[in-house]
Amino acid sequence: MADAPTVAVLATLDSKHESVRFLCDALRDAGAVPWLVDLSLRPHGHDFADIGAGTVAQATGIAWEALAKLSRADAAQTMIRGGMALVGAEVNAGKIDGIVGLGGANGSTIFCAVMRQLAVGLPKAMVTPVAATAAVQWYVAESDIAMFPTIGDISLNRVTRTAIANAAAAVAGMATAYRARRHHPETVSPTPLIGVSSFGNTQPAVDRITARLEQDGFEVIHFHASGPGGRALESLAARGELAGVIDLTTSELTDSLTGGVYSAGDTRLTAAGAAGIPQAVVPGCLDFTNWWVGDVPKRYSDREFLQYNVEILLMRTNAAECAALGHLMGERLAAAKGPVRVLVPTGGWSQLAGRNAHDLAGRETGPWTQPDTDRAWLEALRHHVSDDTVIELPHHINDPAFADACVDALLEMMPDTPR
Repeated sequence: MADAPTVAVLATLDSKHESVRFLCDALRDAGAVPWLVDLSLRPHGHDFADIGAGTVAQATGIAWEALAKLSRADAAQTMIRGGMALVGAEVNAGKIDGIVGLGGANGSTIFCAVMRQLAVGLPKAMVTPVAATAAVQWYVAESDIAMFPTIGDISLNRVTRTAIANAAAAVAGMATAYRARRHHPETVSPTPLIGVSSFGNTQPAVDRITARLEQDGFEVIHFHASGPGGRALESLAARGELAGVIDLTTSELTDSLTGGVYSAGDTRLTAAGAAGIPQAVVPGCLDFTNWWVGDVPKRYSDREFLQYNVEILLMRTNAAECAALGHLMGERLAAAKGPVRVLVPTGGWSQLAGRNAHDLAGRETGPWTQPDTDRAWLEALRHHVSDDTVIELPHHINDPAFADACVDALLEMMPDTPR
């Protein structure tokens, strides 16, 4: 099996040893070589792993037996750090063609944390009963982990055997294809990749920006501004995968500020700047926070809203929040090591321009468009960035002329990029 792909298997042998043996056998039957890493939190007597849990613990400077004195959460974090170090080293050395974890909720937390630090494109899979729960968004986050539900809990029976065998076959197939690509680097596109943050509210602009960039010889990846999308943008920028960014839809920052459902966390709008990547940044959809319908916190009950669809209720950003967002964005952009332009569409930041806002009872409260409110954002932003960084344009965000201005600004910042 000299040409067979190697698949790292992450497991806890203290409780799942029988199912893990079955998974490894299924991988061999599918034509892959399993490389088993034990991430058990407690000592046990099963010693058939290629990398034992004691070795993983020692990689963090702690004896395996000492894990028993730690809380479950602290022990898990210890094994995550050790797993990242050991598995990451094998992946970086080109010895791993895919990775799969098998476990329940705790196993998913540990194994997915290890997998999330690996490069996008390496096949990753988690085989678990929690693949059918809402927690998937936290396990997968900004990564490309494929989740395979086992239907039943991790024990062997006719249902789970079939689920595990199917997952093993899928992972072996992905690993085989990945190994072939890795050994033929000419199949990897040299085209520079541009990240564009997107929303349905900014789709016309996203479409035109994409067409322009592709005509200019770039490849484009869209990041949906719903939390995981923003985290993925930051992750790929930090890994050096992006040649430039048109951050058209920065609304995840609003949700982060107010507690909305589409927050991307505290690192949004930081990685591209830290990596020196050219950025064209727009206050796209900063005029609202996203809430689930019927789930608006009481502290916001007197605010202005617009129901976007059956699931999402949008809350109009007020002047104080705009000012806070201006300071936050200004501070992060001022710290950027690469060139930055902020393009401001004074004709409206989203498709909601021209519509009316309502209270929670459905009564109209006035126009959604509030130039004075939005001006608080720009005034705060200007405290942190130079005047030549900011470009105000008399367009709506979805006007073709504004989309073209975004592309032009980015291209001016990256004249030497081959394409």
